[in-house]
Amino acid sequence: PATVSNNVPGSDFSIGADTALNTITDTCDRIKLSASGTKRRVFIIETMGGYCGYLANMGALAAGADAAYIFEEKFDIRELQANVEHLTEKMKTNIQRGLVLRNENSSENYTTDFIYQLYSEEGKGVFDCRKNVLGHMQQGGAPSPFDRNFGTKIAAKALLWISNQLKESYRRGKVFANTPETVCLLGMRKRNLDFQPVIKLQDETDFEHRIPKEQWWLKMRALMKILAKYKASYDISDSGQLEHVVRPKAHVA
Repeated sequence: PATVSNNVPGSDFSIGADTALNTITDTCDRIKLSASGTKRRVFIIETMGGYCGYLANMGALAAGADAAYIFEEKFDIRELQANVEHLTEKMKTNIQRGLVLRNENSSENYTTDFIYQLYSEEGKGVFDCRKNVLGHMQQGGAPSPFDRNFGTKIAAKALLWISNQLKESYRRGKVFANTPETVCLLGMRKRNLDFQPVIKLQDETDFEHRIPKEQWWLKMRALMKILAKYKASYDISDSGQLEHVVRPKAHVA
């Protein structure tokens, strides 16, 4: 599994994703310093990842962002307005800056330009807004230590598996690769490197959007919102389903 998007079914991590995440975090840190030099400024950052929101979500968590818009968690104009109001209140504190990340395919209509224009208009007189599309810089740079070690371990185990499969499948001068176990994906599942037949991963895959149907990092959504001082609940179960923001209910007199 090698892609910066970290969208490979059957593996919690893919080679390259950690390097891209480090690049995004480092860039966001630099942008936050720029925002600190100018009072009351909000930056809208667009990340890669296809339809997978891993980079946007985990980048937002690592960089201390105020919001992250991803494809896996649908959002509408009301949520965008709520985020603007949250940032408006934040500008009254001693931290007068904002950072918002958006996955490139999070929404067909709520594009980076749309969000930038909305924040710019609604924030008039309170904060100004800038946007930054990180682009292909996320795919460059030297590999992170995690990716180097992960790549080395996974390559060594893959070569050993191929060698064993050739011995087991070789009969009468021919190689028979007609069982599910001969076509596998080697991925990391809860710190273990496991071989999984590709045919068994079909039910776990959203082929249209090229993402797994269940993703472990979605549990971190609520944690990001809590750190950004939203009212949210956090579930520590193993489910990869979305956690929802707890919205205060209006009291009826």
